[in-house]
Amino acid sequence: MVSFRGEIVAIKDLPLDEYVLKGHAACPGCPITIALRIALKALGKKTILVIPACCTAVIEALYPKTAFNVPILNIAFEASAAGASGVASALKMLQQKDITPVVWAGDGGSYDIGLQALSGALERGTNFIYVCYNNQMYSNTGIQRSGATPYGAWTTTTWTGKKERQKELAEIVMAHHIPYIATATIAYPEDLFNKMKKAKEIKGSRYIEILAPCPPGWRFDMSKTVEMSKLAVETGAWVLYEVVNGKMEFNGYSKRILEGKERKPVEEWLKMQGRFRHLKEEELAKIKEMLDEKWKEYKKLYSSETSPDK
Repeated sequence: MVSFRGEIVAIKDLPLDEYVLKGHAACPGCPITIALRIALKALGKKTILVIPACCTAVIEALYPKTAFNVPILNIAFEASAAGASGVASALKMLQQKDITPVVWAGDGGSYDIGLQALSGALERGTNFIYVCYNNQMYSNTGIQRSGATPYGAWTTTTWTGKKERQKELAEIVMAHHIPYIATATIAYPEDLFNKMKKAKEIKGSRYIEILAPCPPGWRFDMSKTVEMSKLAVETGAWVLYEVVNGKMEFNGYSKRILEGKERKPVEEWLKMQGRFRHLKEEELAKIKEMLDEKWKEYKKLYSSETSPDK
């Protein structure tokens, strides 16, 4: 069973150690480095990052320099989970039990190109943490649509708006029956830190997905990244939860919505993004309908988990 103690409750409680250094190559307002900075504070120095082709492979800076103060294995787009499986096996053979292998991959390399390797690693119960930072597109290669791109969103390959719904990768991961799954966002750094810390203490496969609003790809001002992340949760466009040993637990503002807190209109989130500027009334209505249906499912799950019979 999973147990965890010592959760932080305020930003001031975060460790002072820094593993994301000055000189990285992220865009202004990029949420990826913010998320990685928090994650590595939770994971500590004894971490090996496996990074496929993605924004982070550029952010870490040009060889032979690096802005990440932990060991890194850069690997092909589709092979991050396979590479991390090799790292985990090597650590086991060397009896290095206190080093954590961590995949740090975008949604393109997780939802699409890397899904086969990810599924295989999870099915085998590989002892690693897989982190997908989800900016809902192939940002590094020119803002193309991915399996994570939501319905109606503009990209360079869906210039009239995407006509299909996005996948729910965390739900696909749930089907692998791993001990820990969580979602997070940089708007709530304490929540992200605590979830990474909890994942570190668990053995087996762990999966964490972090919403990563991208200023150039989503078409919003670089100063609004944290606000965009927070509003995604407050409108229900992004849900915070954990699945611990198969049991779903909703967190933070998402839990408050399920307990009766009014969910803000999703239009407040959509109108801040240029990628949704072209939406017609019928497309907006469809987005709202899909979101409402999703929250009906969450309410059923929440009601079943909080039932007195449980």
